[in-house]
Amino acid sequence: MSLKANYYDKPEGEDLFGKMIATNKYALAGGLGWSTVEVMMVSKPKGYVPTIARYLYFTGPFVGMASAFTVGTYAANKLRGRDDGWNYVVGAFAAGGIYGAWKRSAVSGLVAGLIFSVAGALKKQSVDEGWEFFPEVKNHAISSVNPNRYDFTLTKERERGWTAGK
Repeated sequence: MSLKANYYDKPEGEDLFGKMIATNKYALAGGLGWSTVEVMMVSKPKGYVPTIARYLYFTGPFVGMASAFTVGTYAANKLRGRDDGWNYVVGAFAAGGIYGAWKRSAVSGLVAGLIFSVAGALKKQSVDEGWEFFPEVKNHAISSVNPNRYDFTLTKERERGWTAGK
């Protein structure tokens, strides 16, 4: 299994390991990004060990929530024998439970589970019906990272080395 695995490469209820890689790579990236912002702008720990501890404090629950969602969805699919949005709701509440344990608040976990459930059910519906929950952003020349590769001239430049004739 490679890191290029996507969640929807295989049908629901198959390839748990591939689905874990697919969800946890995004959770790891999000956790490391969030941790970097928090360490540099909020907590500003002194030394290596406190910095690593802050990274683990944020990245660990992100990966835990992604894993809980994936395993919860997989288990619900296997136990129920159906492929529908309720499996995503079960996985979302599992992820909300991890969030609540991280914040040491049952109410926070319940609210997170509800929010994750709505997002999960909408995502499942979008996959089933063929529309995109997060559409691809189209890069335009003006907002592009490298606008030099686009031609903004009104007329093309003429060929070099031509003559008018005799």
